[in-house]
Amino acid sequence: MPDSITDLPADMPSQNDTEPLEVDTEGAILAPPPLAVSFAELKLNSNILDSLNKAGFTKPTPIQSQFIPVALTGQDVMGQAKTGTGKTAAFLLPIFQAIKPGVGKPQALILAPTRELALQIHGEIGRLGSFLGFASITLYGGASYEPQIEALSSGVDIVVGTPGRIMDHMRSQRLDLSGIKIAVLDEADRMLDLGFRKDIEYILRHCPSQRQTLLLSATIADDIKKLAQRFMIEPLEVWTSPESLTVDSVEQSFFVCERDEKFPILLKLLEVENPELSIIFCGTKMGAKRLAEKLKRLYINAREIHGDLQQARREKILGRFRTGEVKLLIATDVASRGIDVQNITHIINWDIPYKIEDYVHRIGRTGRIGRSGKAFTFVTREEGSYLTEIELLINKEIKRVHFDDVTSKWWPTPPKEAPPEFVDEGPEPSIAQPAGDK
Repeated sequence: MPDSITDLPADMPSQNDTEPLEVDTEGAILAPPPLAVSFAELKLNSNILDSLNKAGFTKPTPIQSQFIPVALTGQDVMGQAKTGTGKTAAFLLPIFQAIKPGVGKPQALILAPTRELALQIHGEIGRLGSFLGFASITLYGGASYEPQIEALSSGVDIVVGTPGRIMDHMRSQRLDLSGIKIAVLDEADRMLDLGFRKDIEYILRHCPSQRQTLLLSATIADDIKKLAQRFMIEPLEVWTSPESLTVDSVEQSFFVCERDEKFPILLKLLEVENPELSIIFCGTKMGAKRLAEKLKRLYINAREIHGDLQQARREKILGRFRTGEVKLLIATDVASRGIDVQNITHIINWDIPYKIEDYVHRIGRTGRIGRSGKAFTFVTREEGSYLTEIELLINKEIKRVHFDDVTSKWWPTPPKEAPPEFVDEGPEPSIAQPAGDK
């Protein structure tokens, strides 16, 4: 790892034509550069700029504008960025510039908490770098080993995956990390929430010490800082929204209701709001299954997604959600990670999250990159303290709303027949999955 911004290895891109970054004693950048209006301002090479142009990318988002120049220095970087702000490209583009295609062994490693996020990152590699010649692979639990083994034996440049499956390939000596130049921890807070700390430590210990490490997280709590202290060298810090953890463009409201009052209120809310695309969050897999079944019995196109579903089924449901064929996705917190759908209009918290940081992750699914969104939370009277903690976390008062009459086209009299657009596919097939990669 270089000792300073200008002391870089010969094969690492430099920015000698830019002023050194001024940081405080903890590594936070005191005077970040102004936001760029084009990717050309970020000192990316011409091949990358051509690939971005062909992919239709012209203007960097704030996290890309702030994170990319710092990452290109070759130093370790810790970035705070919410989901939906373009953070994937923020670490992929520096990777593209730092490695070479066709070396024969992995040069970049990207760790993600869930298979959905890993697949999303892999898709972005193809979208942003389709003309650059990099070979990449996604390694995650619940998928067959054979295609992964075949791809690894053929040689890949970039490895994306969940910690559990990556460790499996390492221990079987199918995955050699000795050539890693850049290691990325994406959504590090969620990986720690899921109990991946020891896995992350094992993986990073097997990477070269002379590597660059990039860490991105929606929140930078003490456990994230402890991880950074162990495996990063004097990381620079990039904060994209230190003054507020939530999206300003999301209108946030809550209902006070008992548990047996939730369903008719939800139906009324769906009728009044008529969301274009919505995620309804439940606290448990069983709760998600039950709610989805109740909605489908009323001929509402809702599908649940959770860790017990077969992978092919999960991907099919997500595909139908992206196209709008399924308008309501019933999800648990873990299963929802990595869902990257830009036009989600509503988030509904059927169960208030008991881990208050999850509220930030949930509502971050809407109001993305300039779009507006709405978030509604159902709160029982016993759960009032959780609502207060959320308001303290986001430094904002959430407004209370209510319906004088909860009668809707679905309640108390259910519809007698399905509308033309309703598709009944029967119960969702499911299989048990190992803990961790759910």
